[in-house]
Amino acid sequence: MPADRMPPTPEAADLLALTRDIARGELADRAAEDEAAEKFPRDVFALLGETGFLGLPYPERFGGGDQPFEVYLQVLEELSSAWMTVGVGLSVHTMACYPLAAFGTEEQRERWLPELISGRLLGGYALSEAHAGSDAAALSTRATREEDAYLVNGTKTWITHGGVADFYTLMARTSDDGARGISCLLVDGTTSGLAAAPPERKMGLTGSPTTELRFVDARVPTDRLIGAEGDGLKIALSALDSGRLGIAACAVGLAQAALDLAVEYAKQRTQFGKPIIEFQGLEFLLADMATAVHTARTAYLDGARRRDAGRSFGFQASVAKLAATDAAMKVTTDAVQVLGGAGYTRDFPAERFMREAKVLQIFEGTNQIQRMLIGRHLAKS
Repeated sequence: MPADRMPPTPEAADLLALTRDIARGELADRAAEDEAAEKFPRDVFALLGETGFLGLPYPERFGGGDQPFEVYLQVLEELSSAWMTVGVGLSVHTMACYPLAAFGTEEQRERWLPELISGRLLGGYALSEAHAGSDAAALSTRATREEDAYLVNGTKTWITHGGVADFYTLMARTSDDGARGISCLLVDGTTSGLAAAPPERKMGLTGSPTTELRFVDARVPTDRLIGAEGDGLKIALSALDSGRLGIAACAVGLAQAALDLAVEYAKQRTQFGKPIIEFQGLEFLLADMATAVHTARTAYLDGARRRDAGRSFGFQASVAKLAATDAAMKVTTDAVQVLGGAGYTRDFPAERFMREAKVLQIFEGTNQIQRMLIGRHLAKS
């Protein structure tokens, strides 16, 4: 465990030790092969469900782990250091459960939350559209109320777990009242009229299916409305704050894996009669990589601790997401450089780390959006 990552309790230390055992024993050795085969590791999520990982930050009375968000994020980091598809998948699932947990009625939570976080089901989060990515208020997928159900029509894009998720948290337009016309629905993955397109052909995270979701008169019961009609954008943005901390933790895990690989290679590779880690030019590069990882980890832990304390953390979430994902892109690129020609081959995971890092700067709000949000916070302060 990195020296700067200190579990807050003995229970948390045990949980992270278990996570490390799973990451090293079950994930790391098969990641490259499954990613190359574009194989979704559903069995891994079943394993995580059996061990309680799919409900870590949610209340114990609903079957969750009742863990602080700080601990949950460290679990994400550990899993991501072994296999990004798994870390990102857990982050997306947790975000898909959040609207029900935070905005659902007590009756809705008692009815559905235990099933969602028990480990048997996997979730997806359906917000983005082709013309409503960064501008979420512009979404056009429509949910028209007819007696005891909504008929949903439209297309969602860039949906992680599209076609394999058991449920989706969907943001759809229920009126033409701009940002106040969006509502949140909990949609069963087997709903008639809901279909997933073939997975996108991506440069990285190829083990994680990303698809369009197409709704054609998909019938969603009205009791699956989360919050009031018109609360959808507020719910979506709240979920994204927590999701950004999740992606920051995933990014730090990936960057740590790249740093560890680079250091180990630099210790073993010799040139001019000594290990290349002893050359100052490389030593400084590795030091900068380590500093970036440490700084990014500090940022996401700061946001998590504020969240756990019930304080505002949106600014910190944007800072953490920006810092951690930019750091992951830089550190993975530098890891390829440390390995030289070997880093450019698939014999080592450095090139996969670099490809996987890029998307982290894009989803849960691009890093340009994060800079905009940070700037707006500064203007208001």
